[in-house]
Amino acid sequence: MIRDRFVEELKNNPDKIWDIIVIGGGATGLGTALDSVTRGYKTILFEQSDFSKGTSSRSTKLVHGGVRYLAQGDISLVLEALKERGLLRQNAPHLVRDQAFIIPNYSWWTGPFYTVGMKVYDMMAGRLGLGPSEHISKEETLKAIPNISEEDLIGGVIYYDGQFDDSRLSVNLAQTIIENDGTVLNHFKIVELLKDNENMVFGVKVIDIETDIEYSIKSKAVINATGVFVDDILKMNDAKAKKIVRPSQGVHIILDKSFLQSESAIMIPKTSDGRVLFAVPWHDKVVVGTTDTPIDNISLEPRALEEEVDFILETAANYLKKSPTKKDVLSIFAGLRPLAANEGDDTSTKEISRSHKLIVSLSGLITITGGKWTTYRKMGEDTVDKAAMIAGLDDRDCVTKNMPIHGFVKNIDFDNHLYVYGSDKIKIEKMVHDNPDLGKKLHKNLPFIKAEVIWSVRNEMARNVEDVLARRVRALFLDARASIEMAPEIAEIIATELGYDQKWIDEQIAEFIKLAKGYLLTEL
Repeated sequence: MIRDRFVEELKNNPDKIWDIIVIGGGATGLGTALDSVTRGYKTILFEQSDFSKGTSSRSTKLVHGGVRYLAQGDISLVLEALKERGLLRQNAPHLVRDQAFIIPNYSWWTGPFYTVGMKVYDMMAGRLGLGPSEHISKEETLKAIPNISEEDLIGGVIYYDGQFDDSRLSVNLAQTIIENDGTVLNHFKIVELLKDNENMVFGVKVIDIETDIEYSIKSKAVINATGVFVDDILKMNDAKAKKIVRPSQGVHIILDKSFLQSESAIMIPKTSDGRVLFAVPWHDKVVVGTTDTPIDNISLEPRALEEEVDFILETAANYLKKSPTKKDVLSIFAGLRPLAANEGDDTSTKEISRSHKLIVSLSGLITITGGKWTTYRKMGEDTVDKAAMIAGLDDRDCVTKNMPIHGFVKNIDFDNHLYVYGSDKIKIEKMVHDNPDLGKKLHKNLPFIKAEVIWSVRNEMARNVEDVLARRVRALFLDARASIEMAPEIAEIIATELGYDQKWIDEQIAEFIKLAKGYLLTEL
């Protein structure tokens, strides 16, 4: 197994000095490690749980410039994001697809207003645009989205952005890092920053969560890319460090596709709380969200507040003929945005810029925070530029702008759920050809098959039931009840692959069921 090989290398090379250590295996950390390793720097990344366990698997599944940021006047962020949207669409066409969005118009002035705004959005995208926006009639709007509320509907504005699978991209980024001679280790937690007599950081002490074995890893630069947990690492570096993150919670619900009945998404540009609300087709389901709620206590498993759930359901009901209720919610998930804001800043979270911020501590620790999935590559580039300068590494150019990501393949059949594997799809299909039993579905309500579990353990560093059901096949996010019913079989398959006993299987099933209940709005 890949992870076992990397662990052995740590054991056998205790004195190795890496160029760059990246702490954090979400979008920012993976993007940073990929930029670093492809410049030729010796790079290792540690993730305390699984890749994209936190915020990076809990997005609205959009690769976008940010229509709301345009309305707020954050032009530089929109320009950057639109450019990066185009590059990501170019570099990972197996995961990023064009998505039509319709803004329904229920008053006479909104049509011209949003038409002009979206034309500006198109213009800013330039040659990397995904399609021209235009105003459409009431009849065209209803044809595109038959079950949108007709009362007072005047027409709509159609525009184009990108849609993707966030945690699948994380897995592919990790694989791309490995293919470029980088090392990535999930379920490895940082417990201490190593410092010399002058209080300069020269490495980290980490613990393998699976074995409780500690390792001291030395490097020329250490990068803190831990999302909402950056303040924990900054406190580890300096007990008096001030907080630099204002966590904001975003909640999404998953509904059956009958609530949308369209390949187009709906974008509500102004809700009662001043945010936008999306209803987006995703893996034959519908993602509806999001919220923007300031949160004081952070965790790897944030939970939706009742008022957030009510807000999403009530807002969606205003625009859909079929009003969703709590019993219709197949899964609900919350993510915490690591907004870059100074302590004491009383700006509302929805007004804080989604631009990223780089901070260099007196100890030489480099911290990257803020940002969004769409700009992960640029965040990585900026961070490595800074790290190379601080550590005195050879000056080398970034090469990720036009670099294909693992799985890159064109002419995708998006109707086959295996499309997310890109070029690996044929290898999974061969597994099924050689052993037809591996082609059996894991649950009648979801398309996933047994071969995918084995593939994820052998090739994608999945280590437990949650890794598979939450971030490799997305079952937990698509249908929490179905994922609970799948857990026993998943545990047995993983145990066979990794050599675990019945005790491990039983513990895994119990742990996953406890976790998955938090994704349900009604009792089992």
